Amino acid sequence: MSALPEPRLAAAGRVCRWWALAVLTVPVLLMSIDVTVLSMAIPALSKDLAPSGTQLLWIIDIYGVFLAGLLILMGSLGDRVGRRRLLLLGALAFGAASALAAFAWSAEVLIAARALLGVGGATLMPSTLSLIRNIFPDPAERRRAISIWMAAFAGGAGLGPVVGGVLLEHFWWGSVFLINLPIMVLLLVAGPFVLPESKDRDPGTFDVLSAGLLIGAVLAVIFGFKSTGAHGWGLVPLAWLLGGVAAATVFVVRQRRRTHPLIDISLFRSLPFTVAVLANIAGVFAMTGMLYFFPQYLQIVLGYSSLESGLWSLPLAAGAIIGALTSPLVARRLTAGWVVGTGLALTATGYVVMSHLGVDGLMVLAVAGGVLLGGGVGLADTLTNDVIIGTAPADKAGAAAGVSETAYELGGALGTAVLGTLGVSLYRGHVLAGLPPETPPALAGAAAETVGAADRIAAELPAGAAARFTSVVDDAFVAAMSQTFVIAAVIVGVAAIAVLAALRHHRLDRTPDH
Repeated sequence: MSALPEPRLAAAGRVCRWWALAVLTVPVLLMSIDVTVLSMAIPALSKDLAPSGTQLLWIIDIYGVFLAGLLILMGSLGDRVGRRRLLLLGALAFGAASALAAFAWSAEVLIAARALLGVGGATLMPSTLSLIRNIFPDPAERRRAISIWMAAFAGGAGLGPVVGGVLLEHFWWGSVFLINLPIMVLLLVAGPFVLPESKDRDPGTFDVLSAGLLIGAVLAVIFGFKSTGAHGWGLVPLAWLLGGVAAATVFVVRQRRRTHPLIDISLFRSLPFTVAVLANIAGVFAMTGMLYFFPQYLQIVLGYSSLESGLWSLPLAAGAIIGALTSPLVARRLTAGWVVGTGLALTATGYVVMSHLGVDGLMVLAVAGGVLLGGGVGLADTLTNDVIIGTAPADKAGAAAGVSETAYELGGALGTAVLGTLGVSLYRGHVLAGLPPETPPALAGAAAETVGAADRIAAELPAGAAARFTSVVDDAFVAAMSQTFVIAAVIVGVAAIAVLAALRHHRLDRTPDH
């Protein structure tokens, strides 16, 4: 038989792999858009459904809570039942939940729909990343594939506010959920033809107790950090965090004793794996901290519309896309420590640049800082994902992907809790110090809570008093934001040095392929 068909078959296989990647990036892009698009619809849905303050918080938060709590479990489940099967089931659930959310007739129904979206999303994210691990066995090809996957994830986050602004100018608030339906239909139609099935051939029995401990541990830690971000440090968040740590400890002990653990804890004995997980947390920590302050700065201090604010977030997304796509090229010449460390160092530099934004809005600094910050996160997180997925055996790729995605969620919660709480505390101090002594205590206390509350108070004051009041509030917010950005730069800079020291000799081309 002629030897010519073999190269042709190999070439055909490569083409099929890249078509499979194209299908896998679509749900990631959509889910990333969904993370930020809802913020644009809050005013409209609040007017239509009239949720209470508590209900509105649940509408925003419950998606992330369910997503974070189920990521590792769903990744492990995909290893057992089949990653493609779980991906398609998740797409069906995500599409159905999107339709329910779009036509929700009450706040309670919307909360339930958002919870179902979180369940569906928890199946989609680790399934896509673990399928990439198995579709691309060659480390260099896998690195390029993950860079495209990461670029889609980063691009979606930046496009979310823009897409939301455009839709809400022409349609009702439910349209931000309906855009999910055609994408999920495409995935359900194309997935069975272009995505290969893969799973663990010897998964053992499913450990229900371990699953419960895992969900409890992750949810308790997430609730603890969210409670800290909303109310500051106290007994309630501390109790949540300690409860999460206790459940996690029992979970780890149980995994070490089982022949077929839900998560192979021995993966954390690998220094590259553990450092990559921590670097993932640091990258998202940095991104979340910036996204907490920057939209408020644009809309309240500078007075930009929601759509204008969304457009000013594009440099951050563009930087993240460029960083993600550049990462595999840089990794050919440098070790993982230098690439990830440089990425985090660029992120820290972006924070320093944006710390110089003033009340007058030097937007050239916002563009430069956004590109640096986004580019650094894209550069670092692409490589950390590759290290995490490449270190894990192929039959445990789902659980490893779940660990990677959970690190993202923990990083987001930490960014809000640590940087958000710090910024709120600094803002409160600046406002109370800047307002005249004769300011009524009730008014000063309300203004010191949030810059949004201060903006609403200013709208009810006489013109002259409102101008002076707004000047104090804006100065206080910008000062708090700048100080928080500098502190964030120090934290991320320390993480960059630690990653460089730990992974300075780790070359990705030598990552074993199990």
